[in-house]
Amino acid sequence: MPVTLVYRRQAKAASESTNLGHNSAHCNETRIMIRTQGLSVQFGERVLFEDVSIKFTQGNCYGLIGPNGAGKSTLLKVLSGETEPHSGSVVIDQGLRVAVLKQDHFEFNEFDALTTVLMGHGRLFAIMQEKDALYLKPDFDESDGMRAAELEAEFGGLNGWGAEAQAGELLGGLGIPVSRHGLLVRELDDGDKVRVLLAQAVFGDPDVLLLDEPTNHLDVESILWLEDFLLSFQNTVIVVSHDRHFLNRVSTHTADIDYHQVTLYTGNYDFWRQASEMALRHRQARKEKNEDRARELREFIARFSANASKSRQATSRKKMLGKLDVEAIAPSSRKSPHIVFSSERVHSKEMLSLTDVSKSVGGQSIFEGVNLTIANGERVVVVSRDSVATSTFLEVVAGTQEPDTGSVRWGASVRRSFLPKEYGHLFDVDLSVIDWLRQFSEDPDEDFIRKFLGRMLFTGEESRKSVTVLSGGEKVRCMLARLMLENPQCLILDGPTNHLDLESINVLNNALSKRSGTLIFGSHDVELIESLTDRVIEITDEGLVDHQCGYAELRQRRTEESAVLVGA
Repeated sequence: MPVTLVYRRQAKAASESTNLGHNSAHCNETRIMIRTQGLSVQFGERVLFEDVSIKFTQGNCYGLIGPNGAGKSTLLKVLSGETEPHSGSVVIDQGLRVAVLKQDHFEFNEFDALTTVLMGHGRLFAIMQEKDALYLKPDFDESDGMRAAELEAEFGGLNGWGAEAQAGELLGGLGIPVSRHGLLVRELDDGDKVRVLLAQAVFGDPDVLLLDEPTNHLDVESILWLEDFLLSFQNTVIVVSHDRHFLNRVSTHTADIDYHQVTLYTGNYDFWRQASEMALRHRQARKEKNEDRARELREFIARFSANASKSRQATSRKKMLGKLDVEAIAPSSRKSPHIVFSSERVHSKEMLSLTDVSKSVGGQSIFEGVNLTIANGERVVVVSRDSVATSTFLEVVAGTQEPDTGSVRWGASVRRSFLPKEYGHLFDVDLSVIDWLRQFSEDPDEDFIRKFLGRMLFTGEESRKSVTVLSGGEKVRCMLARLMLENPQCLILDGPTNHLDLESINVLNNALSKRSGTLIFGSHDVELIESLTDRVIEITDEGLVDHQCGYAELRQRRTEESAVLVGA
């Protein structure tokens, strides 16, 4: 019978009393915040993980990784109590507050942004509501006064008088100005809704924070702010993310879901990669050594079993063979596509020129009077706190949107390909994966298309299924296959890592690093941006700023400028 959350009755230590700021005092001894006992989850015959017994301790940040479909989000839902495990249990000390990043963007539509954040601390918000109701009573009596006094004492103990200020600081840090704090959540765009829900999750210093893809829909500056926040957060965090820079910066431990198990590693994502690759090489080497020894023993037994003088030795070797452990290495659920971009030389030095280009969306000016030139071979990232601005700029450059004023001129005979952020409409056709990709290939031969799809992890019958049923990750792999077939001299990419797992993101990053052609892109993946760029175009409320340096250098400059301002 499935067992859900088990709460142990154990008083919280006095030094861990809940307040609205970060706890400054904690127990010296390591405290287990969540543990699982024999946890198994499966859907029908499909097993995600089984018999998992692990501990998540206080003060650590656990990056939860694994290939798409491994069960990362499911594990978070089991830990939060939202999903029942097939068997086993989750044990949490009673009194600990577990906060979860909500994925339902509509649940708080009728509340303003600031109130939605305050609702993240359930007990505090309940006190605020009960207090307000009491003070509004027309027949307020002595018993109401006593109850109000109790509530006021608890309210003060929870640092309630600073609650709105802290909620406002969280929203401000995530890029939502004070002028928007009073707006209803339904009036915000998707990016701001995610920011509000993220602020709600981290509000009030929860004991355990569960975050599922918290960097989705965040601009780079907000992601960096979240990294800094989590670095100073002293309680337990378990986070699912495909952002390598984020995981490397905030994770003290890595929880890897693979082989139907959850394995804990001490260290961040890069450490996990090195450790897991080393462990796999060691296992493979041991397996090969044992296989070689087993082959030698079998050959000896086959040659000398019938030889009377050698029979004793053959019998001895049969016993040795029986004891020899030829380890079977379980196949990993991780699979990486083979991405290779090539580009022909462009003889023109100038790749792209924008002259007096302006664009508005919904009556609001996004950028105006833009004049810039991008040279052959440059690697340019477009960044903005407004994702609409980034996408609009890239669409104007790619030619899928016309500018309101000005001109966009490409060099003679330049071939360009565009990966937009939204491409779902391209898959609203009743075509197999083979026939969909064939549209973009100069070679229509099915064997050629199949081999190409095989590199992108579409093998066998996978290549014959309809594109209408593809997952987000499968669609982006199809789009990348299209870009490789088109072999452009300039790649324009908007959010190329969206929907990809960590393995695919690493492969894409390496492929783009090796490519020699021009690259113009927008992304929230800090590592991708830092590793690829030599120029940054920033779209701000004050206008477009053209930084003639890479993103890592720009960040360093701003860090130094901030240090000077703080010290002034």
